[in-house]
Amino acid sequence: MRELIRINQPFLGKEEIDSAVEVLRGGILTDKSGMGPRVLDFERNFAKFVGAKHAVAMVNGTAAIHASLLSADIGLGDEVILPSFTFVGAANAVMLSGATPVFADIDRETYCLRLDSVEESLTARTKAILPTDLYGYPADLKPILQLGKEKGIVVIEDAAQAHGAMYDGKRVGSIADMTCFSFYAAKNLTTGEGGMVTTNDDEYAQTLRMVRSHGEQRPYWSVRLGANYHMPEIAAAIGLAQLKKLPSFLEKRRHNAELATEKLSMSGKLILPREDETRKHSWYVYTVRARGVNAAKRNKIVDKLWAKNIEAAVYYSTPVHSTPFYRSSNQVRRGKLPETEKASRQVFSLPVHPRLSDNDVEYVSETLRKAIA
Repeated sequence: MRELIRINQPFLGKEEIDSAVEVLRGGILTDKSGMGPRVLDFERNFAKFVGAKHAVAMVNGTAAIHASLLSADIGLGDEVILPSFTFVGAANAVMLSGATPVFADIDRETYCLRLDSVEESLTARTKAILPTDLYGYPADLKPILQLGKEKGIVVIEDAAQAHGAMYDGKRVGSIADMTCFSFYAAKNLTTGEGGMVTTNDDEYAQTLRMVRSHGEQRPYWSVRLGANYHMPEIAAAIGLAQLKKLPSFLEKRRHNAELATEKLSMSGKLILPREDETRKHSWYVYTVRARGVNAAKRNKIVDKLWAKNIEAAVYYSTPVHSTPFYRSSNQVRRGKLPETEKASRQVFSLPVHPRLSDNDVEYVSETLRKAIA
């Protein structure tokens, strides 16, 4: 029996282990301001990698989004436009800030936030737009940023799955007003748990550092609302080691994705992921769409893959607006979301992470071809 092929898997080696041990031996595990030596080093190197002026480390990706919202002074009475077809953490961060999530629809091909749906969702209370780079593919940022500039609305990009993705020749993380990353165990770069906010704005960077440390301007002098969102030194040390490997990880992910496309391109029953000239994927996962099926038929295909020890996954079978909490909440606003609901019934994701061999990718592709035949 073939060993289970995981949807995503951390790729850790001696460098990460040695870095963590070095922290333990040194005795500095964290810093009361969130700025230990390895955290600062990780921030500097991550900012350089994405091409941003500032990077501010956080304890996880949800904290990164919440801290960004607080740094933009978003709170009670404000509205934040975001997709429902994403992980619930973004909407939770909006709710935790006291603002109202406003769910807009997605593009049927990229699964990213659609500009016309954003425009339809605008009100006088709209204070932020929160596009998601889903599956590692960047949202179409330029028109969203232009809209934000015209309306005085901050754009906070959720790039939790898009480490290394490119938009218009620039790395994701250097474009939006603030960009939020996650370093959860399954991500392209992991610290176990962790997050980062990148920005080119000096004021946002200063405010983010206060927000992650209880709103303190200096020790025991809180000037705004904040929390303890410090990244531990061990996490930062692991992140530094992972960051050096990230280019090779991305290259391998791209190779695996291109091989999967080659093997699956002859199937008329699947819509495969694509890139355009301005947007380059980070290939967090390889997401396909079964043509003309309902959720039950899609789930049968996924079950067949699992039966062959392939961990196919459905991101996201239940859009956020359809989950029990958000469905019953009176602090949520949404219009019609036909593309969101259709995608939730038809998409599923395959592994293309760097631990896979060509043989693994070919096995996954051939098994899927048989499953849909």
